Amino acid sequence: MEYKLLDKINSPEDLKALDEKDIKPLAEEIRAFLIENTEMTGGHLASNLGVVELTLALHRVFDSPRDHIIFDVGHQSYVHKILTGRKSEFDSLRQTGGLSGFTSMKESPHDAFGAGHSSTSVSAALGFAEADLLKKNKAFTVAVMGDGAFTGGMAHEAINNCRPELTLIIILNDNGMSISVHKGMFAGYLSRVRFSRGYRRWKRGTKSVIHKIPLLGRGLEATLSFFKNRIKNMFFSPNYFEDLGLYYIGAIDGNDYKKVESALLEAKALGECTIIHIKTKKGKGYEPAEKNPDNFHSVSGGALAEKPHFSKIFGEKLMEIAENDESVVAVTAAMGIGTGLSEFEKKFPERYFDVGIAEQHALTFSAGLAASGIKPFVAIYSTFLQRGYDSIIHDIALQGLPVKIMIDRASLALSDGATHHGIFDVAMLSHVPHFELYSPITRDTLRLAIDEAKNSNNPVAIRYPNAAEDEGVLEALYKNGAPKSLGIAASFNAGERNKMFITYGSITPKVVEAMKILEEKGISTGVIAIERLRPYKNTAELILPYIKDAEKIVFVEEGIKNGGAAEALREELTALGYDNKNYNIVAIDDSFASPNERVDLYDWLGMSPEALSKHFI
Repeated sequence: MEYKLLDKINSPEDLKALDEKDIKPLAEEIRAFLIENTEMTGGHLASNLGVVELTLALHRVFDSPRDHIIFDVGHQSYVHKILTGRKSEFDSLRQTGGLSGFTSMKESPHDAFGAGHSSTSVSAALGFAEADLLKKNKAFTVAVMGDGAFTGGMAHEAINNCRPELTLIIILNDNGMSISVHKGMFAGYLSRVRFSRGYRRWKRGTKSVIHKIPLLGRGLEATLSFFKNRIKNMFFSPNYFEDLGLYYIGAIDGNDYKKVESALLEAKALGECTIIHIKTKKGKGYEPAEKNPDNFHSVSGGALAEKPHFSKIFGEKLMEIAENDESVVAVTAAMGIGTGLSEFEKKFPERYFDVGIAEQHALTFSAGLAASGIKPFVAIYSTFLQRGYDSIIHDIALQGLPVKIMIDRASLALSDGATHHGIFDVAMLSHVPHFELYSPITRDTLRLAIDEAKNSNNPVAIRYPNAAEDEGVLEALYKNGAPKSLGIAASFNAGERNKMFITYGSITPKVVEAMKILEEKGISTGVIAIERLRPYKNTAELILPYIKDAEKIVFVEEGIKNGGAAEALREELTALGYDNKNYNIVAIDDSFASPNERVDLYDWLGMSPEALSKHFI
């Protein structure tokens, strides 16, 4: 499809040269471009449709990359990428080695800071602004917060450290959404807050007049500060940001280009730390996305699996046990839809807690629930669980509280890339005392793991990928149906126990396929799939009889090698007397699994079925 205006825009300079009357039709072309491309590649559509006017205004008012534009929740940066010379790469969006779905410093100098997680922009922007002040750089830093990023505590920690003299502009892009509808007192506050344009004019006017009074101007301004605040509170609604000493503009229509541009120009002219509160419509300009922004938050470029994913099975099972146990509750950090808890919320609204984008709080909150006799199941993506490591150690494990952590997306994230890979959780939890760790690979064993977790008095983590169960795994490892208790599942070709794979989790289908490739070559191998990882001593005792006389063992782990399950299990096997000289590990070794070229990621990591089979050829 040809775009009359957009085809001419390859840099912010091209955008600045455009006549203002062309901005509205350009915005329409950008939306058409976004829809056309995300339908092919998949991607975050609704949030980007909502920030078209804002991003156009940012690049016409400021001078990127000299001025630093930092996007919070980097998935709202597609328009920014289009305007900064990456339009031609959109056919590679969210593909390994292609255009990132988030901001990435290695991708462009216009991406001042990488962002795959939420609520980080103000902290990073504050660093840029303070650095510019130290280096006497005449530059602006703009933090664009969106999709509920202001529900994360880190954002407020950073705002608490902002100083009026910094040339820092914080844009609160309030679209009423995070991934799910955002919750919490601050989100509600933002939906109500308004600040009079008359007050802003009055404040600027009085400040200007006072400054012009010879000799007394500065002192008089300080003396009148108390009275100014009293007058403000008499005639205008108090404002959280103004009370922190920051200049506030808002709330304005973020899909009205002229209003956004005017607000940015006002903040730029002011030259001090400013909050601009805009309200945008998620999915703007595309009716299906406007009506159902949740469904169009992230769209798939391919057909979805017909079988229900593990997250759906988790949600259904949790409702089942909640029916019979009123102490069972669900906790999520703004990911109720993604973690399969939407129906639970409808059925048990009083037992459903969405704490906003605040993973550390979600975990400590769950610890408090558990300490009070409640049975919390807290569902968090693997990549976001990293943000709550301190809470896991200090608030849950140290106190031995039976919090159940459901680790979703525990696998490589082929479309989202390094920021969203679920490859650290096993190593992270393998060193924390008291934790039980499950990695079920079928729907039935996931249900069984949840039952076992519910009855455990220990902290428990259950990890699973963003996928459905695999037919090849069922056929190879579960010919007789699901087990009555969890431990290991095993399959041996022709009774062979001389050459064996050991694995767990999302890589299991590829290991089973490698076994089939070897069988076709006349090489008999076996596969042991572990579904309860910790306690590792128990797992080692289960596995040892199978492997003690094996000529070669290959442990395949879709996670980091250092401190992972393969190394932990090797230590326990050695303690039981196993000679580990034939024990080999294939894992992600000292890498973020982020190649720069367009490749098959599993092949690049040596984890494709073909690559795995070569270990026994």
